[in-house]
Amino acid sequence: MESSTFLPICQFSLLPPKPHGRNRALPFRPWKLRTSHSTTLQCHKMFVPGFGEASPEAKAAKHLQDFFTYIAVKIVHAQLESYNQEAYMDLMQFLETHSLSDGDKFCADLMRESPRHKSLALRILEVRSAYCKNDFEWDNLQRLASKTVDERNTRLMRDYVLETSTVDRK
Repeated sequence: MESSTFLPICQFSLLPPKPHGRNRALPFRPWKLRTSHSTTLQCHKMFVPGFGEASPEAKAAKHLQDFFTYIAVKIVHAQLESYNQEAYMDLMQFLETHSLSDGDKFCADLMRESPRHKSLALRILEVRSAYCKNDFEWDNLQRLASKTVDERNTRLMRDYVLETSTVDRK
């Protein structure tokens, strides 16, 4: 079983180091302070190994961007169904042959398909941006993610304890 250690990756302080053995009655003049001590960094974030090319937040942002593309396609699809059957059919046919797993690739391929498809792609990009900036409930995402993680951790720990305990359950 892997063990994990929680270590802060840095300790950062904007305050200069405390002078040792100085008369505290004198006014503090940081511009005159000469020290060979390096500034101590203080932060309390966990180090996440294996994310050299991007932070976990950057990876999550990429997944959210792909999800926003999916949402935008669903919105545009529903809009076209009611007022532009030709564009609706074009989008349906394109969806049958192209994956939505990479939102940027999907939109790039859609733009290059034909001039009609280009306008669909531009509409999807517009809706994706508007949904991300105006309609997605970021506060709700954080609340739900934290709540879900806590609930699932509790359930998993409870199930493990029940599974491994020797107490009779009558």
